[in-house]
Amino acid sequence: MMSTEKKQILIVDRDVAVADPLRQKLAEVGFVVRAITDASAAVSAVSERPPNLLIVDWNIPGFAGYELIQSLRKRCTLPAVRLVILSSLSGEDHVVMGLDLGADDYITKPYSIREVVTRVSVLLRTPRPQRNSAALNIDNLVLDSETNRVTVRGKPINLRGVEYRLLEFFMSHSGKTFNRHQLLNQVWGGDVDVDERTVDVNVQRLRKILSAQGYESYIQTVRGFGYRFAQPAGDCAPVQMRDSSYFSSST
Repeated sequence: MMSTEKKQILIVDRDVAVADPLRQKLAEVGFVVRAITDASAAVSAVSERPPNLLIVDWNIPGFAGYELIQSLRKRCTLPAVRLVILSSLSGEDHVVMGLDLGADDYITKPYSIREVVTRVSVLLRTPRPQRNSAALNIDNLVLDSETNRVTVRGKPINLRGVEYRLLEFFMSHSGKTFNRHQLLNQVWGGDVDVDERTVDVNVQRLRKILSAQGYESYIQTVRGFGYRFAQPAGDCAPVQMRDSSYFSSST
């Protein structure tokens, strides 16, 4: 059995008959799990004791799905709390909207409980980028992992969970180029089944946020390969390819 280190999970699902078997199975593998059916109660629970991971039904009564997720996210330390959306809506627009809200995974109903448990376990064991404890600072863009804050010249900027982790990875590997598959492995976790278009959506969101702060040229598209994060240089600046020791040979 994998080590779960007693991670805390909160399930927010309107359907007790669906949520309870999932709660039981997650508890069986060692997680501490709470299940709530009411949106207002979920907001209160997260405010009192933020979990390590949220599993949220997109159609919970009392809120539109995106409103509940936004409300929950405001009460969580974004990079520390993972988010999985459960939904009967399988259209691409809904999936993109969920990921755009900062979800780490979007699972459509009906689902396999075993699959959900596996995806949750993978998310909770996916390591953060390894680096020194000192804050990352590139041209006064500062990411402090101790406080989970990102600031520009001392002014905080708001990022969703995936955006934070993406920026954290980019800044930890400044100047190196990564393709979409590698970014999925490192930021989302290699065993999570999300489309590579998810990378493009979140890179564009992060780029827009940074552009508003004067960092529009720092996330660079490398044609035919992927993305890199670097201080702007001349068009002829060499591309520093990724260190093969970080990854498998798959591209």
